[in-house]
Amino acid sequence: MTATTTTGGAIGQAVPRQRTGLAAMAHDSWVVARRNLRRMTRIPEIVVFGLMQPVMFVLLFSYVMGGAIQIPGTSASHDTYIQFLMAGIFAQTVTFAVAGASAGIAEDMTKGLVDRFRSLPMTRSAVLVGRTLADLVQTAFTLLVLALVALLVGWRIHEGLPKALAAFGLLLLLGYAFSWIGALIGLSVRSPEAATSAGLIWLFPLTFISNAFVPVSSMPGWLQPIAYWNPFSATVQACRELFGNQVGPTPDSWPMQHAVPVSVVWSLVIMAVFSWLSVRKYRSAAG
Repeated sequence: MTATTTTGGAIGQAVPRQRTGLAAMAHDSWVVARRNLRRMTRIPEIVVFGLMQPVMFVLLFSYVMGGAIQIPGTSASHDTYIQFLMAGIFAQTVTFAVAGASAGIAEDMTKGLVDRFRSLPMTRSAVLVGRTLADLVQTAFTLLVLALVALLVGWRIHEGLPKALAAFGLLLLLGYAFSWIGALIGLSVRSPEAATSAGLIWLFPLTFISNAFVPVSSMPGWLQPIAYWNPFSATVQACRELFGNQVGPTPDSWPMQHAVPVSVVWSLVIMAVFSWLSVRKYRSAAG
């Protein structure tokens, strides 16, 4: 007879392979992300209502104000404004997903999910990474639907598919970076309702003091540098260039003249800072 030697289990029982380091974090993050994605499919209202707001913005801005807002060097018209508008709507959509991330994490905290995850042999950061990845998937789906709606109302891509995909990549990078801000907010408040309000209130000045909906040149002189150096404005300008939707002359401001690299740097900096703060806050909350 031959003896079977096992470690940490009964004779003949398979022992699961232990993952360590990045492999463990990647596996645990995927498990948490899959859990959140499954929850979204079981509650389709989350996705449906998440789609309604950006679609309403497209229709209202393009048809109500499209003929009234004049871009420098052009005449006011719906067709001109829709080309100018869509990069701003796309960027607003990915950043407004912060509210959902804030509320979702706050809800998990209030329901005691943190305590349940603490009892499992998993990496602490995986809870937040998995949640933000699930939000990224939902944001990508929202962008796809929104792009189809934009095509129906007259928006067009003029620089080819590769550059268009690069633009959508910048948008998703910005959205993922901002989801970490949402994670920090969700960990810092006491209820999902407070998280929703806190996740949105600061986004309105960020998106409106930018080049998203009106030319920055129409703003007061003291406000223009703030708008040009806004990370939101950098991504909007970069997407306009990559989509071929630049209407009128490119603003004579350094961030706008180098919009693509500035957009990438802003997103990476925001992601690095707020992911570190979020994981630190999560560990202290779970401690």
